[in-house]
Amino acid sequence: MKTYTYTEKKDTRSGFGAGLAELGRTNPNVVALCADLIGSLKMKEFIDENPERFFQVGIAEANMMGIAAGLTIGGKIPFTGTFANFSTGRVYDQIRQSIAYSGKNVKICASHAGLTLGEDGATHQILEDIGLMKMLPGMVVINPCDYNQTKAATIAIAEHDGPVYLRFGRPSVPIFTPSDQKFEIGKALKFTEGTDVTIIATGHLVWEALEASKALNEAGISAEVINIHTIKPLDDKAILESVAKTGCVVTAEEHNYLGGLGESIARVLAKHQPTPQEFVATNDTFGESGTPAQLMDKYGLNSEAIIKAVKKVLKRK
Repeated sequence: MKTYTYTEKKDTRSGFGAGLAELGRTNPNVVALCADLIGSLKMKEFIDENPERFFQVGIAEANMMGIAAGLTIGGKIPFTGTFANFSTGRVYDQIRQSIAYSGKNVKICASHAGLTLGEDGATHQILEDIGLMKMLPGMVVINPCDYNQTKAATIAIAEHDGPVYLRFGRPSVPIFTPSDQKFEIGKALKFTEGTDVTIIATGHLVWEALEASKALNEAGISAEVINIHTIKPLDDKAILESVAKTGCVVTAEEHNYLGGLGESIARVLAKHQPTPQEFVATNDTFGESGTPAQLMDKYGLNSEAIIKAVKKVLKRK
């Protein structure tokens, strides 16, 4: 079994900042907008190098989406930056009408997603954003797993013609994917081969899935781990090929089980290959204030919860 290790931890929002800075040097059409959160979104390097291509909108997120949509008409590729809660829920009407319905080439870049925003609490911890965004026709939804993958995704979405929602986070997490990786929108990545169960994870839960697979392997359970960094469009082929071999699946995400990755997987399975499935996600609830580690533990978003779900789903095969 292939195992993964890491030498350092880094926040995925810094991967976004690094990718945006690189785009500033290589793509003159890329512009950036921020709603008074430059430091939190790690946009300073881009701004320092390209001050004329940056727009500070202030705490006016709805206006930011409208301005971004307008900038595309002149051929610009706008990257908007604020917290995930303010990138989606607060501005949903503007995204739906001015960006998605109109097919505008806006990249909606959202930091501090999920419970791992931490101490700011439930009002800032959006756990519904994937569902909100994946329901919009034509919207690509991406949720990378570490610093390197977030940087690669940021660079890749500039080449995609159409609206994109890019989701990343605040805490430092293990870096375990290659720094020179090629990011392909809509292409799942198989991290480990297995025969007993498929674990499909996204974002911060990918590392937890790898840790779970290691423990399961030691217990004699062969787990196949797939990283779904692109939730829409979904890689149906990779999912179906894996579950045809293993016969059961566990999905893991830092999101409500309603509307998230797990439901997208369930739709594919129900349509093509009905398969026992267990969900590791928040259970129709809001979050609360606490450290990221405390919250992930309390709400069951860790390797231990994945192992428990695997043992449960194996009994249903």
